[in-house]
Amino acid sequence: MKSDISNFDTLQIRTDINIFLVKQPCKLKKELNKSPLCVTHSVPFLIYKYQHLPVATSPQSTSNKQPISMPSMAKTNVLLSFSLFLVLFHGSLGLTADRSRQHQGQCQLDRLNALKPDNRIKSEAGVTESWDPNHDQFQCAGVAVVRRTIEPNGLLLPSYSNAPQLVYIVQGRGMTGTLMPGCPETFQESQESQGQGSRRLQDQHQKVHRFREGDVIALPAGVAHWCYNDGKERVIAVTVLDMANSANQLDDMNPRNFYLAGNPQEEFQQVQGQPRHRGEQRTGREPFRGHGQQQCNNIFCGMDTRFLAEAFNVSEQVARKLQSESDRRGNIVRVKGGLHTVMPPSLRQEEQEQGQRREHCNGLEETMCTMRIRENIGDPSRADVFTPEAGRISTVNSHNLPILRYIQLSAERGVLYNEAMMMPHWNLNAHSIMYAIRGQAHVQVVDHSGRTVFDGEMREGQVLTVPQNFAVVKRSDQQSFEWVSFKTNDNAMISPLAGRTSALRAMPAEVLANAFRISVEDAKRIKFERQETTLTSHRSTRSGSWAEA
Repeated sequence: MKSDISNFDTLQIRTDINIFLVKQPCKLKKELNKSPLCVTHSVPFLIYKYQHLPVATSPQSTSNKQPISMPSMAKTNVLLSFSLFLVLFHGSLGLTADRSRQHQGQCQLDRLNALKPDNRIKSEAGVTESWDPNHDQFQCAGVAVVRRTIEPNGLLLPSYSNAPQLVYIVQGRGMTGTLMPGCPETFQESQESQGQGSRRLQDQHQKVHRFREGDVIALPAGVAHWCYNDGKERVIAVTVLDMANSANQLDDMNPRNFYLAGNPQEEFQQVQGQPRHRGEQRTGREPFRGHGQQQCNNIFCGMDTRFLAEAFNVSEQVARKLQSESDRRGNIVRVKGGLHTVMPPSLRQEEQEQGQRREHCNGLEETMCTMRIRENIGDPSRADVFTPEAGRISTVNSHNLPILRYIQLSAERGVLYNEAMMMPHWNLNAHSIMYAIRGQAHVQVVDHSGRTVFDGEMREGQVLTVPQNFAVVKRSDQQSFEWVSFKTNDNAMISPLAGRTSALRAMPAEVLANAFRISVEDAKRIKFERQETTLTSHRSTRSGSWAEA
């Protein structure tokens, strides 16, 4: 096969198989005469040199031509399979690699702050509060944060976003629906006859999910969703949008919510004087409007009512209602008389989902249409780390919620009891966006040069970003502290600095002794004095020290 391979780095592993590291993959079509898989990161690309059968050049000799033997073909197939495995494995890491390169140079932070919301929008049945995404720490992590409070019988209007979202339910319970394109409407009313030969229209819709306090809900980019509070207390939901995710190809750090109904205000307001991204100059959504159309903010507003009437096969009067021109209720509206949907009993649904979690995951039992979108990490019995005197930690990642593999996010829910500490540690492969749920704690964050970039109290309702690899330690005082951390990797990992699984304990005592200029005995004390792994608490029997929980 003749081809200009100047755009490839070549590693020849045998005479008939070459592996190329694609540097300009979108030129493959011209060079290989095949449809390319255009990617934004380098991937190993395998080219197999086809040879005429039954005669081929032997790998051991270039002078004698011999028929290809079965062992030779088997070896070739093994190498081919292994090479393809390298391609797929490297490609599976592509989203993370893209994300890190996209935001290089954004984490030169001298100081971090525990932030309160910058913007507040009141709606008919709730409140939307957002943090300015132009804060340095959000630019570093490549995220945006919003908190919504939904009153009883409040409905968050359907919308979709340009970035994947991870939602944590701080308080309350309700129901939500994700509208996956192409998926069947599996929730249906029974077909009841209305007179002879006539039937009334029966409702049918896609799956509706119930949620409760402590749930994490995953929402892919571009997938429309809605939320309704059918409980007796307010629903408080904190959402992190992963703007740096490769699924967002619209704006790097400009979160956009596209509403399918209503006339909501912009949830993320730009700081005055802040330049718009990618040459955008307008300050709000101002689509072209004809026929005397008033200003509104859902995606139907800019469409001609005649087109809408034809598309939905309804009258223009009904089509005009889709544009919500005179709707001033905001993005959270009140449902009079309650919302009625087709749903199975709650207990039955919970048992079904628990049964799914017990099944062995083979990668095929869940499709996009039936995939679970939520996992509860607030239940104490769900804890992954627990010490009776110190607290507990629960995590959700792509192992127990497979949809997170697609959106490249995960979460951690922690509780520190009175006078407890989470061991100093760093995040190996993710930024961490920490939201304080209840109580307060003293938090310290240290950068690569040993500077303390944050040293202060974190209180309920505040957000703090801990960049990747920055060291962090949390300590509660006279009251407990609860938090949830959103992490920008579907399998985020931490590395403790102290305790039984710490980096220091993994080193030989002689290394520690020479590194810190201490005796070998002191080095052993540093290694073995602390037996806990993640959480520890203060014990009065050892005054001024931290004892095993």
